[in-house]
Amino acid sequence: MNLFGEADRPLADRVRPRTLQEFVGQVQIVGEGQFLRSLIEGGRPTSLILWGPPGTGKTTLARIIAASGAYAFEEISAVTSGLPDVKKVIERAKERRRAGQNTLLFVDEIHRFNKAQQDAFLPHVEDGTIVLIGATTENPSFEVIGPLLSRSRVVVLESLTPDQLVMILERAMAELPDRELEPAAAQLLAELAAGDARVALGGLETAANLTRRVITVETVKQAMQKTSLRYDKGGEYHYNVISAFIKSVRGGAVDAALFYLARMLESGEDPKFIARRLVILASEDIGLADNTMLPLAVSTFQAIERIGLPEGRLILSQTTIALAQAPKSRAACDAIARAQAAVREHPAAEVPLHLRNAPTKLMKELDYGKDYKWQAGFNHPKGFLPDELKDEHFYRP
Repeated sequence: MNLFGEADRPLADRVRPRTLQEFVGQVQIVGEGQFLRSLIEGGRPTSLILWGPPGTGKTTLARIIAASGAYAFEEISAVTSGLPDVKKVIERAKERRRAGQNTLLFVDEIHRFNKAQQDAFLPHVEDGTIVLIGATTENPSFEVIGPLLSRSRVVVLESLTPDQLVMILERAMAELPDRELEPAAAQLLAELAAGDARVALGGLETAANLTRRVITVETVKQAMQKTSLRYDKGGEYHYNVISAFIKSVRGGAVDAALFYLARMLESGEDPKFIARRLVILASEDIGLADNTMLPLAVSTFQAIERIGLPEGRLILSQTTIALAQAPKSRAACDAIARAQAAVREHPAAEVPLHLRNAPTKLMKELDYGKDYKWQAGFNHPKGFLPDELKDEHFYRP
């Protein structure tokens, strides 16, 4: 890994890879023959949305991509920037373009920009003023506007494995020449970082400040006590806790569901993300067993959008308890799955003649709509499914 920069910069920044050869992990996208490697080696960047947990290399990859095409690199964060900042970046990109240089704009946490702010990028992506690379920890299908998604390629990054994190930590020790890292301490750091390289390196730096020579397991434990909130907010934690939360609600375990809800809220989880998952659960796991739960969950999402935190926690608590206590049924979920499977199995199944629309005399002569009666509850003697599916029952109460 190419280590560079002043000693007072954070360790994670000092050891940031500058080439693919120095990059660790994400072989599914940067391995030999994979999409991003081909893009970088070709030196012609395209607009991307990098979706993955924190500390997995999104910013680093954006910088490597920019360097591969000799693009000017601009970086803004949706947390601290607004529309005026975006306009300034675009103006600089236009000036460079007139001078013959292209610009790659990296937008960290792009999901935090609202629709109007995201719309501002569209014309400049379309006319080539900028190549846009957005990074997000949230599902871009929900958080990035459709027109921007259609002009970008979504690339999914995965949490780093403990072995990959150990490799990063061992390389980073070159920046700490007067310290030694015990193998067991490196392994513990990698496990506690939960897939996040930034957290692992932050923990290593803190541990190095706590000792004059050898970084031991005990040193790491002390260091990670101080950094635990950082890694708890993202990475694998994000997915594990929401999984435990949903499974607790599904299983009717009210106290466990409330515990995981509180843990997410205390760690800074986006309340809209929680509310969205409750909407899905209300249909997927409760469904027809209690039709009032889906409207309740939708109302909760709308209330969270309007009210936010801290008051929104009361609404999330109420809905979590209600959904956990509600009767459960997957009948509707299973029914549409069976119906879709039937569609895939019988892609050419024809609509029966007696159910077809018959707006012309010729169609009526061909028996389109024959014997159909316009009355509520009319059950045609020939049924309603295509012939090859006439005995199917997708919905099984």
